[in-house]
Amino acid sequence: MKFTLIICTYKRAQPLLKLLFSVKAQTLYPDEILIIDGSLDKDTKEILDQNTFSNLSYYQVSPEERGLTKQRNFGIARVNVTSEVVSFLDDDTILTPNYFEELLKAYVAYPSALGIGGYINNETPWIKVDANYTSKINEFVYDGWKRKDGTRFVWRKRLGLDSNRPPGCLPDFSHGRSIGFLPPSGKIYKVEQLMGGVSSFRTSVFKNFQFSTYFQGYGLYEDADFTLRLSKKGDLYVNTAAQLGHFHDASGRPNKYDYGKMIVRNGFYVWRVKYPEPSIKAQIKWHCITLFLTVIRTSNIFTTNKRKEALSESVGRAVGWFSLFINKPQ
Repeated sequence: MKFTLIICTYKRAQPLLKLLFSVKAQTLYPDEILIIDGSLDKDTKEILDQNTFSNLSYYQVSPEERGLTKQRNFGIARVNVTSEVVSFLDDDTILTPNYFEELLKAYVAYPSALGIGGYINNETPWIKVDANYTSKINEFVYDGWKRKDGTRFVWRKRLGLDSNRPPGCLPDFSHGRSIGFLPPSGKIYKVEQLMGGVSSFRTSVFKNFQFSTYFQGYGLYEDADFTLRLSKKGDLYVNTAAQLGHFHDASGRPNKYDYGKMIVRNGFYVWRVKYPEPSIKAQIKWHCITLFLTVIRTSNIFTTNKRKEALSESVGRAVGWFSLFINKPQ
């Protein structure tokens, strides 16, 4: 099965190089690697000129084509016509040696799959438990595994606002549990959402689907928008045996105020993509959880050392929420 790897990058020359070395060590190597660079400088090009990777093509996009969703669409338009699968990776990830091998195995196991996601293995510790294990209030248990639940989920449970659907599937009030709540079981799980930075899709998908340019620049939740739309047309899965590490690099990220606004406004947009006409009860739940999460983030001003960041993001979330009553995302 021929496949293309697209990496959209912005001002992350060193993390990108580490990722490409992990690609070089793969048991299955991509037939094509497209680097789509939105950087203003030449650092990424220079570091790639100094290191050789087979089948790699580099593109530095114009200002009009800069931004995650635009860069992804730019790359998609340049995929070789013989490619059957397109894989996307964030530029600050590092792969286990069999990542692509496991990813493509899932397409063989599920021929109807339109997309297969990989699994981030370095963010949350999981512990295997017995089938009859009873979880505590500060734990999340799924498919024979448990992990710690953060403060926001503990309180959501107490307030009756926890997600009522499996990880990777969006409740009618949104605010579901992400792919990160699937355990490292090695199994393949059916989902409605994939994380864009560890995703792959059949090339045929892009005849009718593109990433929405509503999501400018950093593009928070652009992956949820794309995959929620796609899941209405066919099946999506996460293969937890296709593992990689995500090493969050601060460079290229928006300031915390803008990030806070994105969380609320982009979250609202994605919710309405899946549920254009939610019930009154679902709407009340969405707003309650949004405000509750803003309060939790505000409390970080007093509980963490990064007080300025917590304040900026909290204000951004509040402004984003108020703006919905004046100018809803369309």
